[in-house]
Amino acid sequence: MRLVAEETGMTKLVVGTDAVDSSDALAEYLAKVADPDDTVYVVNSLKGGDDTSGQDIRDGEAAIETVADALADRPVTVETHQFVRGNQPVEDLLDFADEVDADEFVVGIRKRTPVGKVVFGSTGQNLLLGADRPVRCVPLVE
Repeated sequence: MRLVAEETGMTKLVVGTDAVDSSDALAEYLAKVADPDDTVYVVNSLKGGDDTSGQDIRDGEAAIETVADALADRPVTVETHQFVRGNQPVEDLLDFADEVDADEFVVGIRKRTPVGKVVFGSTGQNLLLGADRPVRCVPLVE
């Protein structure tokens, strides 16, 4: 089901990813649902400062490139963005979606225990609660 205005014929999807394994599942899903006129914005968000290592940056770059590479032969526009602005990932995703006037979010979700959700949080869960636009949740295999 397309949740975009019929007159434009395109959808702007903001895809949040933080790891290559998540990106593999997201790319597989996007390959099935993205239409030729769609734009896919692949976003990785890092805290920055002492909370972010060089390896974190490289891992984030690998995560966004995994999606971009998987969609390279598809007739969709793909843009990649890595943010290191001191924000929580959900803040960066929400702000960026406003910047590009996105239609939908696409994020991976993992099954967690109730305690795990409280202790570790969940970007997908926080996005569902804070978003003012549709959120597509792609199940990630543990």
